[in-house]
Amino acid sequence: MPATDKRAAYSLFALVVLTAACGNLSQTAVNAMMMGIVTDMGVTVELGQWLSTGYMLMLGVAVPAVTWISKRFSARQHMLLGLGLSLVGSLMCLAAPGFWVLLAGRILQAVSTGILLPFMTTIAMVSFPPGRQATAMGIAGVAMGFAPNIGPTVGGAMASAWGWRSFFVLLAALTCVLTLCALVLVKPTKPHDAAARLDAVSLSLSTLGLGGVLLGFSNASSFALISPYVWVPLVAGAALCAAFVVRQKRSGNPLIDLGVFRSARFNAGFGAQNLLFASFMGVTLVVPLYVEGLCGGTALQAGMVLLPGTVAALVLNPLGGVLTDRLGARRVCLVGGLMLSAGAVPMCFLDAASPLWQAVVFQGVRACGVSLLIGPLTQWSLADLPRPLVPHGSSLSIAVRQACASFGTSAMVLAISAGQGIASRGGLADGLRSAPDALAALPYHLAFGFSAVLSLCLLVTIAWKVR
Repeated sequence: MPATDKRAAYSLFALVVLTAACGNLSQTAVNAMMMGIVTDMGVTVELGQWLSTGYMLMLGVAVPAVTWISKRFSARQHMLLGLGLSLVGSLMCLAAPGFWVLLAGRILQAVSTGILLPFMTTIAMVSFPPGRQATAMGIAGVAMGFAPNIGPTVGGAMASAWGWRSFFVLLAALTCVLTLCALVLVKPTKPHDAAARLDAVSLSLSTLGLGGVLLGFSNASSFALISPYVWVPLVAGAALCAAFVVRQKRSGNPLIDLGVFRSARFNAGFGAQNLLFASFMGVTLVVPLYVEGLCGGTALQAGMVLLPGTVAALVLNPLGGVLTDRLGARRVCLVGGLMLSAGAVPMCFLDAASPLWQAVVFQGVRACGVSLLIGPLTQWSLADLPRPLVPHGSSLSIAVRQACASFGTSAMVLAISAGQGIASRGGLADGLRSAPDALAALPYHLAFGFSAVLSLCLLVTIAWKVR
């Protein structure tokens, strides 16, 4: 690749990573600002939660459209489209006179992140030579891992100091700077296929299907499993996803080319990534509940439990990519899987009497394992695909990972609810009735145990499949 092409590719990649990082930062930062927002807007907490749930839903359903966008628009246009949606969304949130305008702004931000995340992965796999692809994916891990984990800390600090709208001032300012950089650094090019037509039926099926599945999983954390708010969207979403798959197999120009599943490596990496995201995303919610709900700690203490691992991720995400390019994916992923399991399993035994430093250490080890897995697993799974299929594999992986993260989070919340139900009835056995501390810790044992089982399954998958 000529030097000028390298500079252009690296500049584009850096801008996409930073923009996606802002989007993922926004996804979780609102969680820490929720109480201030619902108070100012005069809405219930249940309604306010749609600022997070809606973001997650729209991010997931926007991803399948990326394969068409990458054909129809040039890289510069794709980048500016994402930046434009992010800027308009941030300004709407900043100036929102009411809740529904704020929610609309969040939806635009989510769509921006949804169309940029697969684009970022595709650039890493297509624009970088084989010996540097894992390094690029490690850098991209800053957007996928570090940014969402540090989001609650940044959002909470800014909301406490200057009010929740200050966060959207920061986002709007950063997006303006990134837009100016994109206009200067990313040169106009011709689109891959300017005449590419969007299969509106496929996009509708994927949007409604994936949206239904995500909504059902999200509602499962608030409603009983037999509630129609859970099973109706799940069943309808699954049926529409099945119809989407059938249409892609019959289409001559599919929105998502399912030919990616002809690669055994992609299949193994796809499954491993889904286990990874299902195992760790919900823990960022369970840890604060454990610290504040069981241990009687403060929100600051809960944040401190998560912070060391989050900071370590800033270093380990790029390092994991560099090591993968030098040593191969198997060694790095095995170390990451072992660290993830070594942190996840001991957390199953934490209770109210456990010193807080134990939670800090276990969560830190777990977070380091995650950081060593996100980039290398993504690169390894996509490296075997023909270049035209890389955008399809990237989009499919991110969309399904989002659903698995939602499933894992809901399952952990359900485990806590089930454990609390057992505790309220006095336990299942005389041993529990005579041990109130163990009974009180049971909900968190179940939630952490679910995450630990998924982590061990991931370790087995890596040892068996990643070569």
